[in-house]
Amino acid sequence: MPRGRYSLHDPHDHTPLSEEHFHCAPGPSGWRYVSQLTTPSGDHAGSVDLALDDLGRPIRLELNAASWQIRGAALDGVTWVRTDPTGTQATEGNVRAHAFTGSSPAFLIATARLLRLTPSTPASATRVRLVAFTDPVLAPRTVDQSWALISRETHATDNGPLTVDEYQVTALDTGEQHAVHIAGDVVLAAPGIELEHLESPPSVFA
Repeated sequence: MPRGRYSLHDPHDHTPLSEEHFHCAPGPSGWRYVSQLTTPSGDHAGSVDLALDDLGRPIRLELNAASWQIRGAALDGVTWVRTDPTGTQATEGNVRAHAFTGSSPAFLIATARLLRLTPSTPASATRVRLVAFTDPVLAPRTVDQSWALISRETHATDNGPLTVDEYQVTALDTGEQHAVHIAGDVVLAAPGIELEHLESPPSVFA
């Protein structure tokens, strides 16, 4: 069960945003990721609880940030309920999308699990439609991306071989591209994300 800490920062000016203390693990029915977020000053900033089925589809999502809450799942595309800080109003949304995304590294792992890409030359891109919940009020926005698995390399470590996948992710509305490096169920590097501490090796998916 990998357990560790990510630091999240603005990918453009590197302003520190938060730290995400996480643990995650595959299980008999899929994969689950749970985390708590803190501000740079150490105050509680939110939480993430994401569970995927064996095909990488989100069977349960719960996000909390600035007293806003999202509960969602894959249902007729993806469906969610967004609750305001007072808890008096809730709005439901539904989009014909494949999954969810957001600032947490969990969503990068989830998208990679959903797509299950294999290396090819030249790398072939796969299009995916996601509902992004944007900070700080978890506002929903539909985004289209393409993912391509550029390389897969295995490195020798003290805990055995570590396979690292490098993805090229393209935002289809702007054409902006960036690289994401993933080992098992841990993000090693991505825009705005740094893996600061890892207590145990990443899980190896079957």
